[in-house]
Amino acid sequence: MIKDATGPSTCLCLNMGTKDTHVWLVHEHKVIARATGHFGVHNTARPGSRPGSVVQIHIELRRLLERVSAQAASSVPPPEVILGAGMITSSLGLEEVPYVAAPAGRRELSVHVREICRPDISDLRILLVPGIKTGLDAENETQVARMDIMRGEETVCVGLLSMGKLAAEETLLNLGSHWKAIRIDADGRLVSSVTTLSGELIHAVQSQTILASALPQGRLENPDLDWVDAGMNEQRKSGIARALFCVRLLQQQGRSTEGQRLAYLAGACIASDLDPWLKAGAFQGRVLITGTGGLTQAWRWALEKQSVDVTICPAEGIESALLTGLQEICFSVASCAKT
Repeated sequence: MIKDATGPSTCLCLNMGTKDTHVWLVHEHKVIARATGHFGVHNTARPGSRPGSVVQIHIELRRLLERVSAQAASSVPPPEVILGAGMITSSLGLEEVPYVAAPAGRRELSVHVREICRPDISDLRILLVPGIKTGLDAENETQVARMDIMRGEETVCVGLLSMGKLAAEETLLNLGSHWKAIRIDADGRLVSSVTTLSGELIHAVQSQTILASALPQGRLENPDLDWVDAGMNEQRKSGIARALFCVRLLQQQGRSTEGQRLAYLAGACIASDLDPWLKAGAFQGRVLITGTGGLTQAWRWALEKQSVDVTICPAEGIESALLTGLQEICFSVASCAKT
């Protein structure tokens, strides 16, 4: 169920990520149809990928939108608008929309929504939600860590806040291809964030390194927390690069399973992020974890060991939050402009 928002009765919602793009057809705040395409900005981020791969992404996006619309063509009125968030608004996506400076919430995002027309994608108008930039701009290469950026997570945060799943002065920990800790201020705005590539790092290690034969493919499920702990301890003692190679040594010993070694790898990556984030005060109040698979369980266990109050948001809650946030931000444009 999608929280009430003023707008057309039927719309298409889309979220483009690094490797996947998700589309939903929503009618009167209910999801009628959904589909996922296995393409994203990863396809355009590789050197030499432009312009052919950009055109291909546009073709795939149009097909995905048409497929979802066709699934419900006879049961609901046709969609009147497309709402988009995530990496689709980046320079690697459909059209770049500048970041909004933090602190920012629903109102600040709404007034910067961009409306575009792209007949090569759809005959419908398209509303794009901007991302958020937090922290201070870097004056030189030594200060780059003062800033952070997000595209997509801001929309989920707005939805979670609207649904009462996230509250002022709490923290959202999102575990996707990027791991991101987002702090909410007393006024319910996104005030700061910190991001790492740990999700992509785990996938790359699984598929593109010598460790591929030591690890299962796919997500971590039902993690063995003793092995998570062992990976965390090795990272703290030897650093992330040595901890990763220890996965190879564990395979050579022959006394561990693929699942245990993946838990060890996850633990190393968790410690690599957790310790500096704790030191920097990235977590405040309750921490709400969004993500899928056993990583959420491993992170909850690691945070609870630090006496942090933690709640895991189920996968269906993340979807509802994204769709709620998209509609609230995009359909608030007119009301924000009047005030």
